Amino acid sequence: MKKNILLALLSGGLLAGSWVTYGFTALIFIALVPLLLMELRVRTRYQHTKRKVFALSYLAFLVWNVPTTWWIWYSTQIGAVFAILANTLLMTITFLLYHLVAKRLSTKVSLIFLVCIWLSFEKFHLWWDVSWPWLNLGNVFSEQITWIQWYEYTGAFGGTLWVWLVNIVLFIGIKDYLSDKNRPLLAKRVGGATLLFAVPVLISYFQYQNYSEEGKKTIKAIALQPNIDPYQEKYDFSNAKVAQLLVQLAEVKMDKEVNFIVTPETVFADNVKLQELPYTQEVAILRTLVYRYPQLNWVGGTAMIEFITDKARTTLQSNYLPQYNIWYNDYNSAFLLNSRPEVPLYHKSKLVVAVENFPYQQVLKPILGETLINLGGTVALKTTQPERTAFAGVGTEGKAAPIICYETIYGEFVTDYIKKGANFLAILTNDAWWRNTQGHKQLLSYTRLRAIETRRSVVRSANTGISAFINGRGEVLQTLPYGVQGSLKGTIALNEEVTFYVRMGDYLARIAYFLAFFIFLSAVVKRRGLLSKN
Repeated sequence: MKKNILLALLSGGLLAGSWVTYGFTALIFIALVPLLLMELRVRTRYQHTKRKVFALSYLAFLVWNVPTTWWIWYSTQIGAVFAILANTLLMTITFLLYHLVAKRLSTKVSLIFLVCIWLSFEKFHLWWDVSWPWLNLGNVFSEQITWIQWYEYTGAFGGTLWVWLVNIVLFIGIKDYLSDKNRPLLAKRVGGATLLFAVPVLISYFQYQNYSEEGKKTIKAIALQPNIDPYQEKYDFSNAKVAQLLVQLAEVKMDKEVNFIVTPETVFADNVKLQELPYTQEVAILRTLVYRYPQLNWVGGTAMIEFITDKARTTLQSNYLPQYNIWYNDYNSAFLLNSRPEVPLYHKSKLVVAVENFPYQQVLKPILGETLINLGGTVALKTTQPERTAFAGVGTEGKAAPIICYETIYGEFVTDYIKKGANFLAILTNDAWWRNTQGHKQLLSYTRLRAIETRRSVVRSANTGISAFINGRGEVLQTLPYGVQGSLKGTIALNEEVTFYVRMGDYLARIAYFLAFFIFLSAVVKRRGLLSKN
């Protein structure tokens, strides 16, 4: 049993050691082999195996989850514990399903099921109410952009598939060697795994060298980084005072060729009534700059509120104030300000669990009550919108995708902005809640995946950093360090082309759903057949 524990610990350690912004990425291609060997040992040497596989795989995934996402603790201690333990549990259940199938079906079929059920799990983790896809395996390559230029065809699920295939080939080689000591066969398997690693890298490198943004239309943009501490200062600053600071930061880099200014998520933290934003003091202050530069388009973030007296107009996302017998919708929004009188809005629609979103509230709300910890404004459930929005500028052909913070990690979700006509990504975020840890670094890194998948350049404005410009190859062109107040100015390309991934979305996961269902069904049927014979 000690060997099994060591294998579980080794697998978890390799997974953690491969992760984004601090690890050695190539470790991911051997990280799952010990886990597979552990499962094989338990399955073939013990009679009662489910609990053992569950406990050992939980240990492995816990060792992976803790060092990679511990920084959530800085924003919510209870949320951090829940996120780590729950995500570990979901990974464990997924792997346990593989174990159950492996006991009934052939090695080849059960390993196909493992790949499919893991892809299905990752897809499920992108859309359900307790969504937390931070550790989806395809994210691990966000720092190795020369390896994954083909994400424009597969999305991050292509990376997950790649990781599992290489690990499985190595696992089969070791398994066969342990049974028959056939060194030539082992060498053949290792060679196959090496080839399986090298070919996608070579294809990607060819794409990287041949992808060019020359000849594409461009815009000049400014990303502002006000560096307002949300724990000390943010909610003590009036919106008007923040607006004055933003104008000061913008004027340092402003000229007549600048088309867009991008500012952080909820930079106006004092709730603005939904219908009154165009007439507020903060917007009037921003307009002083817009009127001087008629070609300027200002994309910013604000907390918004909408009061409702008619219960018939409420939704499941509406909040109730019993002392006033009134409801309200609370928004984490992006706005577009330019020479036009109207101010278009977009409301953040991928929400942080137990922070902006109360999962399955009809069941859980009577048990847990109203307590939510909000990372972006008022303590309340946020209201979303059903479709994405593209902000079309004036005096330019630029159309911004206003992506707010957590939405960055959702690949197929981001493609919906492109389908609405966006030709560059404007990311508004406030990563200060995690302090100076790997959290904000990883979120910036994941942005590079979205750039490659959509072939869209990125203007990223982060409250305390790291603000950045990223091109369509996923290269970070310039950054403003964490904890520094200032602004960035750069030129980015506009891309009207639509990638295969934008058109097809997470098709690999949808295929995996189909295959996983039928393989699992065949395992169930086979078990029933065996039981009926007995």
